Amino acid sequence: QGLLVESGGGSVQAGGSLRLSCGVSDFADSYCMAWFRQVPGKEREGVAALYSLDTISRTPYYSDSVRGRFTISRDNNENILYLQMNDLKPEDTAMYYCAVDVGGFTFNGAWSRADGYGYWGQGTQVTVSS
Repeated sequence: QGLLVESGGGSVQAGGSLRLSCGVSDFADSYCMAWFRQVPGKEREGVAALYSLDTISRTPYYSDSVRGRFTISRDNNENILYLQMNDLKPEDTAMYYCAVDVGGFTFNGAWSRADGYGYWGQGTQVTVSS
């Protein structure tokens, strides 16, 4: 069974940066990899995603709230999924999770639906102070 392990969370001031990492070595043949975040009392929110089979445009996907500030990338040699977060805002405070879809349930651009992912990491906390 695959294992996802996130790291890189922490506490920063508004305007600062953090880079989250997620080891994905058990998922070389994944369909889609993504980052989600969740605050207590709210649903898990899709932040960014990469489709492994998107060999045409290689375009990552972002939520409107983070586009232009966050960058998702994958190091295929090291099998690590990254989320570079710049210009952080207090509203970015959340538990961040990496997720993998191996069954193609996030097809047709449904990357932001949490129920499309069968594998999740344990989460890493990001706290942004004003």
